Amino acid sequence: MQILIVEDEVSLSKAIKRLLEQKGYFVDAVYDGLSAVDYAKGMEYDLIILDLMLPKLDGFEVVRLLRKDNVGTPILMLTARTTTRDKVTGLNTGADDYMTKPFDTEELLARVAALTRRTGEVIVNTLDYADLSLNVNSAVLSCGEKNVQLSHKEFEVLKIFLYNPTMTVMTDTLIVRVWGVESDATDNNVEVYISFIRKKLRFLGSRVSIRKIQKIGYRLEEAETC
Repeated sequence: MQILIVEDEVSLSKAIKRLLEQKGYFVDAVYDGLSAVDYAKGMEYDLIILDLMLPKLDGFEVVRLLRKDNVGTPILMLTARTTTRDKVTGLNTGADDYMTKPFDTEELLARVAALTRRTGEVIVNTLDYADLSLNVNSAVLSCGEKNVQLSHKEFEVLKIFLYNPTMTVMTDTLIVRVWGVESDATDNNVEVYISFIRKKLRFLGSRVSIRKIQKIGYRLEEAETC
């Protein structure tokens, strides 16, 4: 179960992210409206927690753009704006729920659970694709009877692929999500860790490979069985 937090108050964003991760959710965080639209269109999320007062695009506009492009991910607006007019506007633009700050953490978790249940919520301990199984608690990757321990960044990279197994993941997306927005990481850093993962896939004898899409990114491929 993957959630996107869009909140420009970094300390609050980190607190919500930590709270959700403790409950078993996978969480990404961005801090402005444009990044929210890019992430929500480029990756598959089960819920978006969205502030209203954001840099670049406000929350209302983010919802309008996503719904216009047929992104149906449930959206929980979380904001300090408490007027009935704001709530009605948020819901009318396509949000699914609305909470005001300050909020009770138990209520937030309850609303998150309610919204994600609509998409068939199952919080799992493994991510599976083809003959691979990744334990998200131990970062152990398995194929049949063989398994291998992943490093932290190997785990973070492969987790993105396994959560979006049919998608081409852009290199820039990998850099931002694994190394961070303000890091000095480049395409070469991504290529190095992709090569590490490829070696471990070969060690396991997996049918899965990681294909590079020139000037775009990478995607998982499964070899056909005889």
